[in-house]
Amino acid sequence: MLRWQANPRWMRTPSLQEQFGSIDIYLFDQLLKGNISPGMKVLDAGCGFGRNLVYFLREGYEVFGADLSAECVESVREFARTHAPGLPETNFRVEAVERMSFEDACADVVISNTVLHLAADDAQFEAMLQGSWRVLKPGGIFFCRLASTIGMEDEFVPLGGRRYRSPDGGERYLVDAAMIHSLTERLGGRMVEELKTTVVENRRAMTTWVVKKNS
Repeated sequence: MLRWQANPRWMRTPSLQEQFGSIDIYLFDQLLKGNISPGMKVLDAGCGFGRNLVYFLREGYEVFGADLSAECVESVREFARTHAPGLPETNFRVEAVERMSFEDACADVVISNTVLHLAADDAQFEAMLQGSWRVLKPGGIFFCRLASTIGMEDEFVPLGGRRYRSPDGGERYLVDAAMIHSLTERLGGRMVEELKTTVVENRRAMTTWVVKKNS
């Protein structure tokens, strides 16, 4: 009969914070569902300080990242030196999402977390989106979390084009459900699951968009 045994005292189990960092809960959900699995190459387009890369670096994934902030990129490199010393520092680059120098179709998973709604206008949004999509392999997963109007359609102040001021005071480029579905079709992808939108105290709405790139 199998019996559970506690780890010896010297084998301390990492805390959830140590293991996963401040990973986006909806990205964590993709891990739980098996849509992201060991062996995949993960690229964070707009990685910031690497909040979504802690787990992947600790678990031996081949990880890439880009961000306009040199401070952010150096922070990710520093973490990688300790937890993924085999990764070249050139995997982490100070670059705009729309002008990343990574090769076409180099990643199985591309993360775009709270990045696209920073676009100033339609042209920048399209460039950022295409830049993120270009580096995704056919059959790969595009995980995107961005601000939208979904569930709060009458609560925003128009600023021109798709730029709006939200009740929380933020000014963002906002998409809606129809636009997301249209983009999915135009990019050549299919939805992995239905859109999920979180309305935060009627101050802003954040939508999770997960797409598989057609082979």
